[in-house]
Parts: sequence; C-alpha cells; structure tokens
Amino acid sequence: MRSQEVFALLRPEHMDWRPEKDALSVGDMLRHLWVAEEGVRRCALEGSFAYYETRIPKGLHAVTGSPESLEKELKNVERVHRETLAAVAARPAELFDEERANPALGFRRKVAVILFGMNEHEVHHRAQLMTYLRMLGTPAPEPFKKPKS
Repeated sequence: MRSQEVFALLRPEHMDWRPEKDALSVGDMLRHLWVAEEGVRRCALEGSFAYYETRIPKGLHAVTGSPESLEKELKNVERVHRETLAAVAARPAELFDEERANPALGFRRKVAVILFGMNEHEVHHRAQLMTYLRMLGTPAPEPFKKPKS
C-alpha cells in the first residue's frame, strides 16, 4: 500500500511538527485519517451520521482529540483500515446503490460514492505527509514508480 511506504518514513520526533501554526501536525493528520475513516465507514454502511454531526459544526479536533504516539496512531490507522475492508466485503453489492441522506447537514450521497471518497481522502493526506517529509529533509517516495526495463 502506497500510504504504508510514507508512514514507514515517519519518526516519533515528527509527531508534533507542522509547517505553520494553523496546519495539522503529523500526529493530527494520522489521527484524522483513522478517525475519519471509521466515521465515514459508519455513515456509509450503517447510516450513522454521528461523525459528521460533530465534525461539521464543531470542527476537526472535536472528533479527533489529541494524537498519541506514532506507534499507536499507525496501529489505529491499520486497524481501522482492516475493519473497513472486512465490513465492506461482508456487505451485499446492492448496498452500494443505497443512498445516505441527512438534510440538516446538506448531505446526500450513494454508499459507493461515500466509500470511494475515503480513497481520495487518504491520497490527499498521504500527499500532505509526503510534502511534510520533504520539508523535514526526509526523501519521500516518488508518486509514480519508474517502470523496470
């Protein structure tokens, strides 16, 4: 997994680093990745809007809290991703055409669209982490691997 290549380059001393005072720290971003995946999965598969009902009006830190150690955050990223894959695999294909709506939040999407959005979210934050690593002087993996000759 491409994200694992990036995560492997992170060090405990990176956890509090942020490029400027209002940006997410490395630790904040890792925490956000797994908390968001868990909340979005519950929305898609269970119809629970609890994540969004807190996240939208109160902001990101209201749902994420404070990050723990690099090791704990990476374990949670991996755990939640495994749970997501298992939960999606256990659902019938018909579920993906169902719609989830919450008029109070202005939210209306098909389950498949919500799930695909999780991929985009991970790619977005992986790219951010790659930029952070470069700023910290750590070479990050190239986004496109060169074909072997």
